[in-house]
Amino acid sequence: MPAIVALFANDRLGGHGDTTDAAAFDDYVSAFEKIEASAHQALYVACLTGEIVGTFQTAISTSLPGRGSSSLIIEAVQTREDMRGRGIGERMVRHAIAEAREKGAAKVRLTSNIARIDAHRFYERLGFERSHFGFKMQVK
Repeated sequence: MPAIVALFANDRLGGHGDTTDAAAFDDYVSAFEKIEASAHQALYVACLTGEIVGTFQTAISTSLPGRGSSSLIIEAVQTREDMRGRGIGERMVRHAIAEAREKGAAKVRLTSNIARIDAHRFYERLGFERSHFGFKMQVK
């Protein structure tokens, strides 16, 4: 868990308030337990020579539009900064796309921070298309 949290804490563009401070560790453990208990979510890590070098999460969402089709949502894609450019992110995303096919999802969705220009090019190179504006609201 510390290595995964460190990936998010080192993300300068994320702005999620992630930290490696031990006082916050229980929050991450609680979130992991919820993900692990869900039949519709999964958390993955990419390892290289025994070290965690990347992570991503998937969730299946089914909605009435599209005749009740499901989407696989990719969240929290992170590759360790010193490991970028080695194909790790591509392998993670391609794994998620394969999972979508295996689970019968009609599409794969993801969102990306508007400031992540390099990530946008990365996702477009993998075949994703810009299609929606995203909105969010903090409620806590």
